[in-house]
Amino acid sequence: MEHVLLGWPEAGPTLTLDWRTFSYAGKFVMSNTGKALVRTGEAAGPPVTDGGEAAADVVAAAAFNEDRTDAATCWIRYITVREDRRGEGIGPDLAAFVAARAADRGYDRARIAVNNPFAYQALYRAGFAFTGEETGVAELVLDRPLGEGGDAAGAGQSAGDRTRETYQTGLDVYRERTESDEGPDLSADEREFLAAKEGVDPPEPVDPPV
Repeated sequence: MEHVLLGWPEAGPTLTLDWRTFSYAGKFVMSNTGKALVRTGEAAGPPVTDGGEAAADVVAAAAFNEDRTDAATCWIRYITVREDRRGEGIGPDLAAFVAARAADRGYDRARIAVNNPFAYQALYRAGFAFTGEETGVAELVLDRPLGEGGDAAGAGQSAGDRTRETYQTGLDVYRERTESDEGPDLSADEREFLAAKEGVDPPEPVDPPV
């Protein structure tokens, strides 16, 4: 896998993804966020054509920009993985890659809001932790402190409050939604996942790709 930083928001990078296989595809044509992507290396040539279309071997993308009220925080706005490659750990690796690049750029913290338990788990694998905050659109906010000297916390290093209690508190928010009419409905797979994770420790964070 090759991880590519296309550019930061001031460069105005855009990326056209196939809406049939990528969630949030329309968000990546906007030029107000930075972009990063993952490609398999199966295709020759640049990751993005002159017309802004993603190469055929692009399997994931992320969009991010600076927090509107905190210049030291980088918000990952969207992460999308191609439908046929989900569940392979590509999303956590990409989130860790973006966090590491944000650390290189001098940011103190990376943040993201997620709307389902699978995304929550993926971001925990990327070294993020639940903040206890929720957005107005039923998303849980996770963050990751970025290390000194431009190095993001890697595997085996603590990033925020990554205790079992905090991890389970976030999962409990989703569990409570299965018992009420509040928030988005959960699928059978999501309910099964939540049951399987009852009482367990959070996953170990991955090392950020270079």
